[in-house]
Formats: sequence, structure tokens, C-alpha cells
Amino acid sequence: MRLVLNVIWLVLCGWWMAIGYVVAGLVCFVLIITIPFGIAAFRIAGYALWPFGRTVEPRRDAGVGALLGNIIWIVLLGWWLAIGHLVSGVVMCLTIIGIPLGLANFKLIPISLLPLGVQIVPVSEAYLA
Repeated sequence: MRLVLNVIWLVLCGWWMAIGYVVAGLVCFVLIITIPFGIAAFRIAGYALWPFGRTVEPRRDAGVGALLGNIIWIVLLGWWLAIGHLVSGVVMCLTIIGIPLGLANFKLIPISLLPLGVQIVPVSEAYLA
């Protein structure tokens, strides 16, 4: 079932959301000081392409730097990406078949706002530590 949902997701909205993250990552790489944001954006782009079967969990070694970085991320890029997920999620939820895809878009909003200090893991490995 995950494979079917991931393929439908990829065709309907995953590719353009991933492009948004890649563009955000490239902008961050141009500005040298924001390279960690670019790395986070590329990591989330992979998650936005294939979200079913994976989840986000906090990293235990995240500190004050991740908090400050998340604040900067929200101001510069995060809220644009979160709005994209919100709009896409609402549109997907208008059809019965699109409801799981809309919920996946809503699931991506927190990581689009706060990408630092978290990691993307398979659902089978989540919360084991």
C-alpha cells in the first residue's frame, strides 16, 4: 500500500514540492553561511518525494544551534514551504482518494517549518532508541 501511495504522491504533488525544496537548498548554497539550511532542504526534498513509510523524529544531540537555525529558517524559507504544503493538502483533501495525500502534506508542515534538530527515519526504526 505504501508503494501505491508513494507513486500517486510522486505523480500528483511530490515532484513539485521536492522542486521547491531543491530551489530553497540551492539558494541556501549560494549564500555561504546558510549551507546547513541547504543540506536540510535537500534532505527534506527526498522526504517530500517519497513520504509514506517514513517519519520524523527529534535528534537527541540537537542543541541551541538548531533552535536558532530553525528561527532563521522560518523567517527566510520555512513559511513559504509550509504554505505550499497547506494549500496542496487542502486541494488533495477535496477528493476521497486524495485524503491520504492531503494528510501526508499536513504531516510535512512541521518539518518544513523546523528542519534542524530532527531526522527522517523509516517507520519501522522510529522510536526504537
